[in-house]
Amino acid sequence: MKNLIALFDFDGVIADTESQYTVFWNRMGLDYLGLEDFGHTIKGQTLVQIFGKHFSGMEKQQNEIVPLLDEFESNMSYDYIPGAYEFMVSLKAVGVPMAIVTSSNDIKMQHVHKAHPELAGLVDAILTSEHFSKSKPDPECFLKGMDVLGGTPEGTVVFEDSFHGLTAGRASGARVVGLATTNKREAIAPLCDIVIDDFTGFTLDRIL
Repeated sequence: MKNLIALFDFDGVIADTESQYTVFWNRMGLDYLGLEDFGHTIKGQTLVQIFGKHFSGMEKQQNEIVPLLDEFESNMSYDYIPGAYEFMVSLKAVGVPMAIVTSSNDIKMQHVHKAHPELAGLVDAILTSEHFSKSKPDPECFLKGMDVLGGTPEGTVVFEDSFHGLTAGRASGARVVGLATTNKREAIAPLCDIVIDDFTGFTLDRIL
């Protein structure tokens, strides 16, 4: 497919990890802030955003949480969202360039590589938080993805699940496919061109 590129967020789009993060952040919220159900409060936010909003001025606590998160991610399961791998394989087969554009760091993605070594050969680039100066909802990450793959906003499709990610995709000028894996369909619909529950039965024709 000439001139079309695809940019995929990772958590909640390629891998079913959001419920696991909720467990971790529920524990952090209770231990450090005395808050219950904290994991749902920060759903879809980056670590920088979580620390900035909820742990501001708490450097000691932040320094304790980071290694706990790294250890948690090293033991997470990274099961594919239904149909995600098959859909990406179908794009690869017709020559669509792909990149993973994630707010996760390089350390976390090393754990992902151990779980799914096949991903490295499937996508053309993996862009992590180390590659960006601004977090979603700023569109910088997706614009960087377009630049790396030689794409244009009008020729790009972004796959996202979080409000910040969907907002960033929309701001980048790309077409946006929203996955209702983290938030309800009706909540994310205004930020998407298409909303899907997962990739089961999803084809390139629906994008085009």
